[in-house]
Amino acid sequence: MNKNDLHKKLYSLKDLKYRNMQIKIIPTVDPESIIGVRTPELRNMAKEILKAGDYKDFLDDLPHKFFEENQLHAFIISGIKDMNECMEEMEKFLPYVDNWATCDQMSPKIFKKHKEVLLVYINEWLNSEKTYTIRFGVGMLMEHFLGEDFNLIYPEMVAKLRSEEYYVNMMIAWYFATALAKQYENVLPFIEEKRLDDWTHNKAIQKSIESRRITEEQKKYLKSLKVVCKIS
Repeated sequence: MNKNDLHKKLYSLKDLKYRNMQIKIIPTVDPESIIGVRTPELRNMAKEILKAGDYKDFLDDLPHKFFEENQLHAFIISGIKDMNECMEEMEKFLPYVDNWATCDQMSPKIFKKHKEVLLVYINEWLNSEKTYTIRFGVGMLMEHFLGEDFNLIYPEMVAKLRSEEYYVNMMIAWYFATALAKQYENVLPFIEEKRLDDWTHNKAIQKSIESRRITEEQKKYLKSLKVVCKIS
């Protein structure tokens, strides 16, 4: 896959209105690096590239110039069918992820078949110093381990995290809001015992209250558990 040809293809799909919207909602990315290609177009490109098998040089060419290249990279990794190859590419790419969109839209299908291996990596990601590596690790716990594979050790892992990073704390809040929707009785003690920092605690409650999967009675009780954040 020739880089110049790839850039020409991306520019041919440019949508200015979409670009302006992306610039507003993804503030950690340099606006000059955003072309404005819609996600479905990038997903289709990733499928074509995977089908052709011509992606190795692209994945090795880090860091990328454009936000869309990072998105394309994430979608290609998400479609790799070999677990070892997928994890090898994931480990190379995660340090370069610099925004919530690329982080949250990267979800390898192969992970569902290798959850024990995935857990080993999640432990490493949660101990990273990289904002979006930690966020990705929490996201994978939320996606793969809140159903039949749920265990209390997983919310314990997330509750122990402490960060000054907004995008880490937002993901922790999202995790607990989703966990309350799927494992209410098991996860409620983490909120009752105030196991999170004040801001994240309140944000998790806020997100839970906004969820349709939480009953009105549960919402009323969760509201009563909000804390007054200290002003520093």
